[in-house]
Amino acid sequence: MNHLLKKINQKVRPGKLHYGPSWIVLGVNNLCNLHCKMCDVGTQSNDTNFATNLVGTRPLNMPIELFKKTVDQCAKYYPDVKLGYAFTEPLIYKHLEESLEYAKRHNLYTSITTNALNLRLKADALIEHGVADLFISLDGTEEIHNEIRGHKKSFQWAIEGMEKVLSKTDAIGFSIYFVITEWNSHNLIDFAEFFRAYPIKQLGFLHPNYTLEKTANEHNSLAFGTEYPATHSNIEEVDPSKIDIPLLKDQIATIRSREYPFDIVFQPELHTDQDFDNFYQHPEIYMGKGCTDVFENVMLKSDGTMIPAHGRCYNISVGNLYETELPEIWNSMVFSKFRKTLANNGGYFPACSRCCSAF
Repeated sequence: MNHLLKKINQKVRPGKLHYGPSWIVLGVNNLCNLHCKMCDVGTQSNDTNFATNLVGTRPLNMPIELFKKTVDQCAKYYPDVKLGYAFTEPLIYKHLEESLEYAKRHNLYTSITTNALNLRLKADALIEHGVADLFISLDGTEEIHNEIRGHKKSFQWAIEGMEKVLSKTDAIGFSIYFVITEWNSHNLIDFAEFFRAYPIKQLGFLHPNYTLEKTANEHNSLAFGTEYPATHSNIEEVDPSKIDIPLLKDQIATIRSREYPFDIVFQPELHTDQDFDNFYQHPEIYMGKGCTDVFENVMLKSDGTMIPAHGRCYNISVGNLYETELPEIWNSMVFSKFRKTLANNGGYFPACSRCCSAF
């Protein structure tokens, strides 16, 4: 019933939500310890929306006072909200342990999205402070992943960290996510088989999130382009059009034909030749159902600024937690206008056409 009421609210009155956020996405720091080829941060493409949202804010680390203010307001207004440590690499956050302890004391759910390079070093703290879920980003088996991530031990250390946690507790859920690129599109089956022996909850294969320059230009030429400007993103070294689609399709079909002891998801779900051709060769074609994240999530940056949804969204401030209470930000004039404009344009803008939130 709550889900239905939310959907009605989103459709009938997108500018005024009568419920709170499901997630507060936390940009707890503005640096990373890897150099991933498919990421603007890793390629130092600092002029994109994506990079600006992830590493363009100061201070470098979210002050613990700001984190505590967030927890206090969540506990007061939205006690069921989930705190997602997501950007840029939470396991090197200066105040990680103190912040987790504070969230646990206030009975708030916490998850961490991580490259897991430092997981073996932080395993005990995550267990002690009650992290509920770890979402680990890995992009292939050992040699392939290490090449993509620019670190010769990144895969091994991630697995070592997983095994350390799993040897001590089964209370933390593990999900693994693999971003498909031209360097690993032949490796999906081997990757899935590698994790067959691990007690993970979900294995996700994600088609790439990218915005071409021409897509951003089209977006910016429209009426909303000035207020919500787009940039190219995640294409400095990646070229989605180079992916061997027949090979990728065969990899996906084989995985779908097999039984695994965990859930396997593909995002988005592509089935026909036309689906694959549209996604990789024609990014101007909308394929999703419209963004739902702006109706469920909001991201907090290290300076107190909050932006819509998460780090892949537009770099617009919908409020600042130092100045405004969380419920006011959630339904601020800026946020409400953004949601309404998005809804009036069919659920997303041109530059949203390959965002994971559109599917």
